[in-house]
Amino acid sequence: MSAIPSTPTAAGAAPAAPARRRWVSDAPTRMFHWLFALSFAGAYLTAESERWRALHVTLGYGLAGLFAFRVLYGLLGPRQLHPGVLLRKLAGLPAWLRAAAAGDIRWRQGQNLLMAAAVLALLALVLPLTLSGYATYQDWGGEWLEELHEFFGNSFLALVLAHIGLILGLSLLRRQNQALPMLGGRVPGPGPDLLPRQRRGLAAALLLALLAFGAWQWRESPTGLLPDKTWHQERGGTQGDDDDD
Repeated sequence: MSAIPSTPTAAGAAPAAPARRRWVSDAPTRMFHWLFALSFAGAYLTAESERWRALHVTLGYGLAGLFAFRVLYGLLGPRQLHPGVLLRKLAGLPAWLRAAAAGDIRWRQGQNLLMAAAVLALLALVLPLTLSGYATYQDWGGEWLEELHEFFGNSFLALVLAHIGLILGLSLLRRQNQALPMLGGRVPGPGPDLLPRQRRGLAAALLLALLAFGAWQWRESPTGLLPDKTWHQERGGTQGDDDDD
């Protein structure tokens, strides 16, 4: 009885190579992004409450410190994170507008321009937001300064929501999660790794520095960062937590 020639089967076939995934962000950038987002969210949610003022101020200082880290890391770190990269992207806006006016709408370039503009606007708004908050905390101005700080805070929130909406919209249009670079640092597709060195030690140091600052603020604050029943009793007991009068 002659042997039946062997044929490749699904069971015997070589496993398919895993899809290529490349690094497009590093650990310090991702750590900065999420700490920055959480700091602003916490500061905004505690902005109207006198009871949570110490935590609000601490988060505001943390926001300013994170901004300083991002600027320094952009100047001294990988060239792909230099602030000039965003500016060079936006330099293509006039040419894009001229092409769009002529009927040649380059959607992908326009989406990238919008993303770069949103990120740059958020970073540019940090200084007036935190400086007006510091001046308000020090009672350097009257009600107008408090309203100015509130205006910057609401403007920052609007930019954040626009940024999130843009990411969601691009994810639907491109059928790919555009938040992947800030989640795991890698995206599927061909091409070189933009930031192969992850620098996880620096990311951990950034987190520890922010936590240490928060702990120091907690220790220095007479009431701590989280109000307790003692604070409530000292403020009158029956008054609402957010009563500033």
